[in-house]
Amino acid sequence: MRLSQQIRREVDYAKVIMGTKKTLLSPEQRAKMLGKLMSDTAVKRKSYRERALGLFPHVCARCNCEFSGKKISELTVHHKDHNHENNPADGSNWELLCTYCHDNEHEKFRLEGCYDGTSQECEPTSPFHSAFSELDTLISLPEEESNA
Repeated sequence: MRLSQQIRREVDYAKVIMGTKKTLLSPEQRAKMLGKLMSDTAVKRKSYRERALGLFPHVCARCNCEFSGKKISELTVHHKDHNHENNPADGSNWELLCTYCHDNEHEKFRLEGCYDGTSQECEPTSPFHSAFSELDTLISLPEEESNA
């Protein structure tokens, strides 16, 4: 039932994109469009995000905030081992994190070796850009002529 409602919404969206004039699709065109929509939906359902949202409660694993409705888009799938190719069917490498906790987790991973001296990426990056920071390298002043 839910899949057919989604297909109807996507068909209505396709009608809007095709224009305001109501053009009747031939049965072959309609079947082709519905087939594509169904295959796209199947691909989405097989994605690891959709699988993770089906496996886990819609709660951030760090801050325990609960998400529902449109707010579910704020939940991200975090790969515990930071390997995005490692997507086991049981979801053992995933956890759902809100966008803030997910950013924090990746920042912790990036700075992991900073305190014991094993990382090269320890310099904090400035959130501000100075337009004049390298101006002296771009401008060469003519050397003063000596009056000898």
